[in-house]
Amino acid sequence: MKKIFCLAVALIILSASLISCGDEPPLHDDLDFSDVDISKLTETESETEYVIINVKDYGQIAVRLFPEVAPETVKNFKKLVSDKFYDGLIFHRVIENFMIQGGGYDEAMNEKDASAIKGEFTSNGFENNLRHIRGVISMARTTDPDSASSQFFIMHKTSSHLDGEYAAFGYTVYGMDVVDKIAGVSTNSSDMPRKDIVIENIRFAELSE
Repeated sequence: MKKIFCLAVALIILSASLISCGDEPPLHDDLDFSDVDISKLTETESETEYVIINVKDYGQIAVRLFPEVAPETVKNFKKLVSDKFYDGLIFHRVIENFMIQGGGYDEAMNEKDASAIKGEFTSNGFENNLRHIRGVISMARTTDPDSASSQFFIMHKTSSHLDGEYAAFGYTVYGMDVVDKIAGVSTNSSDMPRKDIVIENIRFAELSE
């Protein structure tokens, strides 16, 4: 079953407000944290807090995971990465000025199943203070709060109405230009890109000094 969002009619963008992620520096709506030198990120078979999403014909998106914010969500995502679950799947839902969503379907729109996990967000009884600002990665789900499995979305623009309703679990540290390019593609009435946007793979990465 295709994951869906319960969307508000309008996006509410709050400015000049801060959140914190454990020991991480505050993330602010107006700041750009996409400043990691990609040459210092190297792919590895070992589990780390960094992953690189390799998108065919678009480039690389590097994400830092926050297990201190959403431990079970990160654990599940890491397992899927380790299992090479995402290889060859697509970004199947794209809404410019909102988010890009993928990780559940192949190019033929066959759904790839994964086990559901508990939703780690405030309205589901779990404290998660990572806000859905531009660059945050979060888990897609149905109306069932514990239905998230493999599908994720990356915020193209800050969307505060998702805060406390979806399990945010990481942040894009490199490749927001790739997210921007994907967000700008032509889509049909179901928000599906008219040309497949393929996730070649997602791999762990190490940040060298």
